[in-house]
Amino acid sequence: MKFMKIGTKPDTFYTEEATRYNKCDYPYFTQLATITSFKSNRVGDWQRRTVISDIPSDLTIRINNICYLLHKFPLVPTCGLLQRLCSDSEDSDIVIIDLHDIPGGEDAFELCAKFCYGITISLSAHNFVPAFCAAKFLRMTESIEKGNFVLKLEAFFNSCILEGWKDSIVTLQTTIKLPEWSENLGIIRRCIDSIVEKILTPPAKVSWSYTYTRPGYVKKQHQSVPKDWWTEDISDLDIDLFRCIITAVRSTYMLPPQLVGEALHVYACRWLPDTTKSRPPQSSGSLTEESMKKSRRILEFIVSMIPADRGSVSVGFLLRLLSIANYLGASPVTKTELIRKAGLQFEEATVGDMLLPSQLSSDQHYYDIDLVSAVLESYLVLWRRQSPASAENSHLLRSVRKIGKLIDSYLQVVARDVNMPISKLVYLAEALPDSARGDHDGLYKAINIYLKEHPDLSKAEKKSLCRMLDCQKLSPEIRAHAVKNERLPLRTVVQVLFFEQESGSRATGHKPELISKARQTQATEEEGDKPQQEARRRNTVPESSEREHHEKMKSLEGKGVRGNIGEAESEKGKERRGEANSASKVDPKKIVQRRSRSDQGHDKGRER
Repeated sequence: MKFMKIGTKPDTFYTEEATRYNKCDYPYFTQLATITSFKSNRVGDWQRRTVISDIPSDLTIRINNICYLLHKFPLVPTCGLLQRLCSDSEDSDIVIIDLHDIPGGEDAFELCAKFCYGITISLSAHNFVPAFCAAKFLRMTESIEKGNFVLKLEAFFNSCILEGWKDSIVTLQTTIKLPEWSENLGIIRRCIDSIVEKILTPPAKVSWSYTYTRPGYVKKQHQSVPKDWWTEDISDLDIDLFRCIITAVRSTYMLPPQLVGEALHVYACRWLPDTTKSRPPQSSGSLTEESMKKSRRILEFIVSMIPADRGSVSVGFLLRLLSIANYLGASPVTKTELIRKAGLQFEEATVGDMLLPSQLSSDQHYYDIDLVSAVLESYLVLWRRQSPASAENSHLLRSVRKIGKLIDSYLQVVARDVNMPISKLVYLAEALPDSARGDHDGLYKAINIYLKEHPDLSKAEKKSLCRMLDCQKLSPEIRAHAVKNERLPLRTVVQVLFFEQESGSRATGHKPELISKARQTQATEEEGDKPQQEARRRNTVPESSEREHHEKMKSLEGKGVRGNIGEAESEKGKERRGEANSASKVDPKKIVQRRSRSDQGHDKGRER
């Protein structure tokens, strides 16, 4: 940061003890009441500021609650405004002037007064704006006196502030206290032009200091300057000033959209609440209404400024913004736009990007599964719009298969949430089209985890959860696990067994005697057969199905097709199936009988 010292004399301003008075205590108040348009009838405590001098004070300047006891010389010859006001005083010995509306207040006026007295003052980017505005207000220009304060301030502004990087940013930030004056005097425009010019400078030519605190970055002497070196420093600006910078940068079309997106990302991390680590408190008093309003304004601006180019910001950033939008209660337009943008890049997401806590205090579950469902629906709308009757190896198929694996992996995580409603899990799992899953292994794992973490599910709930599984799309290893899985409904286990027997028969060249009962399950349920409907309500297999199954097994045994079908196979075939053969060795009859007894015992326990 650069600074400039003006003047050589020591500081002789000091504060006298407070004095309470009104106009009646000073007869000359009434006589001088007409000398200026800056009139005041304030009565109260005044803080008296004066300067050490052998000459008695003959000029009183009142600003807010401070009363300056000064001298006409040297102030009046330097300040055009004071010249005009004192000329109306009719040669009174003591002149009192109220300057309550001076820009920058008493601090800015004192800088100007010290300049007049020749007292040393230090100017920097932090106090330039109020000093310059106050000097303009007092008309301390060259037309009043040569080498006046305004001229020196302009020289400092041009040669030091605008030439520096951080000086320009600090000066621009201080203009928020005097926006109208700063705009009229051209301070804001010139600072923005200087900042944008430096942002557009090639990184190899950046020679000024900057702030860069990215994780893992260690600044070395000969290390190249990162392309986004400027993003952190401008994130300190007020939202309106930051918007002006970003708008000016984008209008040049000289920077890639990824850099603009990174600047928006840094600003969002700087000013928006972090909703990724914990759920909001039950009460909404954590943020005041004013803070919420300001955050919503920042969020809406960031969303509106995200470049349309795909990849300008990451999908993880978009999902976090959507979570923040839910927390702040942003407008539906903002949420819809975020969902649309996230849907366009959804296949780039990771499970970690999607693990966001719910922002509704009414939700008992931790993870915001509704957010993921909304983005998935947006993705599928675009996918179906683009999807023709394409070949199996098309890009669209690979894209939706990637999404399918992503959703199944996400389901495996949220299934561990003990408060996650089964309806939300099923809704998200069923939202994917059939072509999105090349296999159902990931879905089976999610279901198994949910059953393990929610042991008190009813039979109907277990049935609704497991009906999504397609046993034909399970790998041999998963089928072997499912056959022995005590958490699965009996009907699901039977379906897996039939498919296992059928696949084993095909492997040895034998045709199965009966069509797999698993394929007929759905059709049978739709026919509305009363005995089977009653059996389904009890979550057991109908007696007729069990008899057919036993007859089928006897028929298979008579033909020599037993669980160990692999006797007719080569040793290579045995090794390839591995655990699949171990599942086929299980006697389905014993499985059904054992599970039936277990379910009956469970029902009696629940009745008691």
